[in-house]
Amino acid sequence: MSAGSLLLYLIAGEPSGDLLGARLMAALKERLGDGVVFAGIGGEGMRAEGLQSLFPMTELSVMGLVEVLPRIPKILRRVGETLSDIETKRPDALITIDSWGFNGRIHTGLKKRGSSVPRIHYVAPMVWAWKSGRTKTLARVLDLLLTLLPNEPAWFEKEGLRTLHVGHPVIEGAAAKGDGAAFRLRHAIAPDRQLLCVLPGSRHSETAKLLGPFGETMALLAKRLPNLAVVVPTVETVADEVTRAVKSWPLPTIVVRGPEKYDAFAACDAALAASGTVALELAMARLPAVITYKVSPLSAFIATRFLGLSLKFVTLVNILADEAVMPELLQDDCRPDKLAQAVEHLLTDEAARALQAAGARRALEKLGLGGESPGRRAADAVIDFIRQRKEQSHG
Repeated sequence: MSAGSLLLYLIAGEPSGDLLGARLMAALKERLGDGVVFAGIGGEGMRAEGLQSLFPMTELSVMGLVEVLPRIPKILRRVGETLSDIETKRPDALITIDSWGFNGRIHTGLKKRGSSVPRIHYVAPMVWAWKSGRTKTLARVLDLLLTLLPNEPAWFEKEGLRTLHVGHPVIEGAAAKGDGAAFRLRHAIAPDRQLLCVLPGSRHSETAKLLGPFGETMALLAKRLPNLAVVVPTVETVADEVTRAVKSWPLPTIVVRGPEKYDAFAACDAALAASGTVALELAMARLPAVITYKVSPLSAFIATRFLGLSLKFVTLVNILADEAVMPELLQDDCRPDKLAQAVEHLLTDEAARALQAAGARRALEKLGLGGESPGRRAADAVIDFIRQRKEQSHG
């Protein structure tokens, strides 16, 4: 397969998917040369690798059943625009990344239209936790599935879907390589000052629910821990609203973006974070954390009552370890008094921090594959799959 022979259409719907997409694009360019061409939808990471996004990825970054309802008409319009763009460009393959709510409609739409474009999805829905019937749905519309966790292929292979485990991106990230001393020096933070990392999410639907309680939590902590300062790593999708919100916080607060996040992890003593991929990054950085999340009461009711969502834990670190390594304060427990108490416990109890670090190590051991990075493994899987498809079509 010669360099420059491929047009690949990638779609990411949120920052974690954009990170995966950017690493995949970089690995594909490494394998195939700079001539490989990309189209699709992505964020700042994928744009940096050469993608011109069809429309802003932020339009797809929404979480919660009720929260998404007002945006359904616009999202459906974007589905139609995306399908038309794919059919016009006729790429060598479509690679969607996570965000199955949007991407599933794209794959289904292409299948209904009789498209011959090979369909690949990267990041399996958590069918082992809820909605196991989705395995049949994915098998009907996909040609290849790439998974992050080693237990996932078996769920889809039994439905006849070609599935490969490529590994979790946290393994190849820089979360464990931050320079805390340099961060404190850059921001004039004394070595003995306590520092809390606060991560209110990467979607507007998350920050809208969490920035208020987080602000009240900071007010409580300011009274109890006068030597505390705060750093808030954020992303493009929510940077403006996060920056506005923290101006009223009573603790000294710094907002950072980009790779400096990992230096912040290394500089901090504990974290308060929205549930998501960042929990794994915090585990990699050995930064003890309190995890929280909140959606509308109706979304929570529908998820548990009608969609069968019944998880012992929601944080992947806890799921992998099968124990409450990181405290989870969800929905009604996402209250300033409870959050402040849990954070204060981590900041003031060295034994609690050490216990969490040990549990996190046990969880992370289940992710390791060794050898190539997940991004390169994913790139190789995509290239091999397209090569085989082309050989079959010419045979």
